[in-house]
Amino acid sequence: MTTLDVPTRQGTATPDRPPPSPAAPSSAAPRPPARPRRTRSLTGEDVLALVGSIAASFSLVVIGYGHILDFSGILGFLVCWYVTFIALYVVVLAISLPRAIVVERVVTAMLYMAAAIVLFALGTTIVYTIGQGWRALDHLNFFTKDMSAVAPSAPLSQGGIYHAIVGTVVEVGIAVAVSVPLGLGTAVFMTEVGGRGSQLVRTVVEAMTALPEILAGLFVYAVLIVEFGMAKSGIAVAIAMAVTMTPIVARAGEVALRVVPGGLRDACGALGASHWKTVWKVVLPTAGPGLVTAVILAIARGIGETAVVLICANASNFLTYEPIGKPMNSLPLFIYTMYITHEPNAIVRAFGAASVLLFMVLALFVVARLLVRERKVR
Repeated sequence: MTTLDVPTRQGTATPDRPPPSPAAPSSAAPRPPARPRRTRSLTGEDVLALVGSIAASFSLVVIGYGHILDFSGILGFLVCWYVTFIALYVVVLAISLPRAIVVERVVTAMLYMAAAIVLFALGTTIVYTIGQGWRALDHLNFFTKDMSAVAPSAPLSQGGIYHAIVGTVVEVGIAVAVSVPLGLGTAVFMTEVGGRGSQLVRTVVEAMTALPEILAGLFVYAVLIVEFGMAKSGIAVAIAMAVTMTPIVARAGEVALRVVPGGLRDACGALGASHWKTVWKVVLPTAGPGLVTAVILAIARGIGETAVVLICANASNFLTYEPIGKPMNSLPLFIYTMYITHEPNAIVRAFGAASVLLFMVLALFVVARLLVRERKVR
């Protein structure tokens, strides 16, 4: 026979189910929750593995490259050291770490090594250039005088590069005045207007971004100087610079404008703003840092143009502020003309002018970044 469960009132226990007894307090302490180890956290063991792999790989390459194989050459030694270091580092990490962390450590080491190589190449270039031209930079006349009536072999206390600095500023200024409005307008057309023609314009801009500077110089020389009889002057150089700078401004400006969130455009449209007012008041200010970077990249390329000034300008040792109808020198052209003389003092002047060119580009980057940062704070 089976017994039937009799319904009971709330709060009373059934005969078949006695009330549960209170649980006894546990004497064991609760365990802390397990926390996953962050892959980017470095411990003492990780540092020892890195340092040990570097030292062991260096020792192996010194013995094998220079003594066993009897090879020579710094570049081959560095390549063998890098490959041996990566292999040893993988083996050492795989002993005690899971695969995901091993991959992360190795990729991080490779990226840091690539960054170190780039910084080393840039640093050695800057240090060597300034070291070779320091004797010219030590003279005040190098910045305040021109080379009129001064021979390339003259002492460094005579002559200077003031005329080349003025020519560079004038030529780049004209090129910026032409290329920046055209480039930014093209970027706005490709991102904000669109249509059938935008794809064609984008294709042309991408093709012109890789245009060699010598082709731009030959184009200006063949069309303006040969066909229309324009004299070799600063304006011809500025036009050739603008041809190479405009696609850079357009391409980098397009990337900066595409980063602007579409929600900002939709919000302005919902508030009743017109399309062009949205672009002028919201999109362009939001993409300001990216647009400034685009202009800086274009100026950095234009200010160091050498093939263009060789084709479209005549070297002049006199100071002139007129870019039309008169030969105008520039820093790249001055560097070339001084270096090919093979005179010791002329070569020092060439390195000094190259150092000034480096400082001008660096100052341009710093000023632009400061302006962008101040605008962000406001």
